[in-house]
Amino acid sequence: MSASLEGQLVVAISSRALFDFEEENQVFETGFAAGLDPQTPPGVKKDAAYMKLQLERLDVPAKPGVAFSLVRKLLAFNDAPESIEESASPAAPRQRVEVVVLSRNDPVSGMRVFRSAQHYGLNIQRGTFNRGAPPWRYLKPLHANLFLSTHLSDVRAALLAGVPAAQVYPHSVRASDAHPHQVRIAFDGDAVLFSDEAELVFQAQGLRAFQAHERDKAAQPLLAGPFKPLLDALQRLQQAGTSRMSIRTALVTARSAPAHERAIRTLMEWNIEVDEAMFLGGLAKGEFLREFEPDFFFDDQTGHVHSAALHVPSGHVVSGVSNPPL
Repeated sequence: MSASLEGQLVVAISSRALFDFEEENQVFETGFAAGLDPQTPPGVKKDAAYMKLQLERLDVPAKPGVAFSLVRKLLAFNDAPESIEESASPAAPRQRVEVVVLSRNDPVSGMRVFRSAQHYGLNIQRGTFNRGAPPWRYLKPLHANLFLSTHLSDVRAALLAGVPAAQVYPHSVRASDAHPHQVRIAFDGDAVLFSDEAELVFQAQGLRAFQAHERDKAAQPLLAGPFKPLLDALQRLQQAGTSRMSIRTALVTARSAPAHERAIRTLMEWNIEVDEAMFLGGLAKGEFLREFEPDFFFDDQTGHVHSAALHVPSGHVVSGVSNPPL
């Protein structure tokens, strides 16, 4: 019988989103490394320099990257017993979360990724290393619930394929260590959890028209956005229950009253609960997120992501009217 990931929360992640490979990436981008023939063709030169450096550092664990805290905490759901009775049982804990590395790295560099994961106690056993080729096409056979990558084109392709995905900002502030037994995730609303219907009105007609539109349609649920399936999956994981790990979610939106009501009613219609809701009326989100201390924040507008990245791990959801196709 073949292995199956059915029933698990599946997170696909690039190596650079999981680990801090920014120094190594600079070598890849510039192609300079000691001992290489300066006459080597540019494409080969970049690849060879990067591979040489990663091989030299094979036994040096990479530093944690932007999404490291999120991954570590989600994997902890596999180690946490569901109850006191289960904790006394010798049976293996139930597998609830699977993390798979989908990387543009080469297979040689992939050895360092797996060794680094082992160093930190991350039970990551699966991965694809595609040496520059887009890895997003493997999301479908994985039935992934989330894809995190630093490559914008891969994120766009994943979203078009119907997979919740975000471009990780590598220089984001790392997550706080204040909540070791709680996964904390914050989401923007329009074009992330919800469709961009209301955002289209705002951008075309302005704030007053947006407020009137949302007030008039307060009882009509918004259509689902690209991250609604992830919120569903997180709620299922939370409801499965463990004695050691929990999930706390927050809706952090530029909406304000009276537009707040439609957002809340939409979540109620979906039978989804969030623990916190912040209706900020256009205020910068960064400092509010700093106080919430999420392991990750998702937003569709680069301005909000840049603000948030100064305080918390952040990613750009390249969807909706604010992110037209290239």
